[in-house]
Amino acid sequence: MEYFAHETAVIDHGCTIGKQTKIWHFSHIMPEAIIGQNCNIGQNVVVSPQVILGNNVKIQNNVSIYTGVICEDDVFLGPSMVFTNITNPRSAINRRNQYKTTLVKKGASIGANATIVCGNTIGEYALVGAGAVVVKEVLPYALVVGNPSKQIGWVSQYGHRLIFNNENIAICPESNEKYQLKNNRVFKL
Repeated sequence: MEYFAHETAVIDHGCTIGKQTKIWHFSHIMPEAIIGQNCNIGQNVVVSPQVILGNNVKIQNNVSIYTGVICEDDVFLGPSMVFTNITNPRSAINRRNQYKTTLVKKGASIGANATIVCGNTIGEYALVGAGAVVVKEVLPYALVVGNPSKQIGWVSQYGHRLIFNNENIAICPESNEKYQLKNNRVFKL
């Protein structure tokens, strides 16, 4: 085995798990789930069938990732954050053929206790604040908070708030990389 699974983790037959991935206490990886390399799956996490997790995805405790969710490389999912996969669930009505796709793009981070309503895309390097409820697309590098979530700014790939000058240029205080704001979109220069 090229990955680590705690003895209490349940790994179903038919899933794919990349090298150097760690799966911790009481987590359940279901059939047809695809998990990349060097991922860290915290305690009490459920990864449902057909979920796709890229490389270096970090999932904190108590997260359920339902069918229809795709997380690209370097995604961070904070403790107890929530994904949905049906827009109008009913106990007595089977809607398994109506799962919506939710895409979390490369480098995005979702804070603790946030809820991502299905069918939305979280853009590259976006930052969803703790407790936010995302009901629409989140742009790349956007910082969103609240219920429903509202964009309140932009962040760098390192997760620092970007402050743009008169020429619409910002510099990340940690990496010193430059970003440009153009037509309500941020681009790394």
